[in-house]
Amino acid sequence: QVQLVESGGGLVQPGGSLRLSCAASGRVFSIYQMGWYRQAPGNERELVASITTSGTITYADSVKGRFTISRDGPQSTVYLQMNSLLPEDTAVYICSTYTMSNTYYWGQGTQVTVSS
Repeated sequence: QVQLVESGGGLVQPGGSLRLSCAASGRVFSIYQMGWYRQAPGNERELVASITTSGTITYADSVKGRFTISRDGPQSTVYLQMNSLLPEDTAVYICSTYTMSNTYYWGQGTQVTVSS
């Protein structure tokens, strides 16, 4: 199994920045992809950004040019730098991994609130 621990959420004004971190432990050698999803009240969970072990990155159209995903080491920690935050970015941000055994693991989520 893989365990995920997120940190870095909080309250920020529109136009501000936050950096989320997600540390993986356990069977990290089995991780193929790490990513961030978000879910706002009444909305479905959506992919924000993901990065594979080979470095292939995907962003949701709504965050392109504002958010940057990166990783420290091949599999252990992933970051989401969020700039120019908008009120519509308010959501619970959830770290996820996808392993080579076709299994998803999820973190507990961290709240991001963008409000003046």
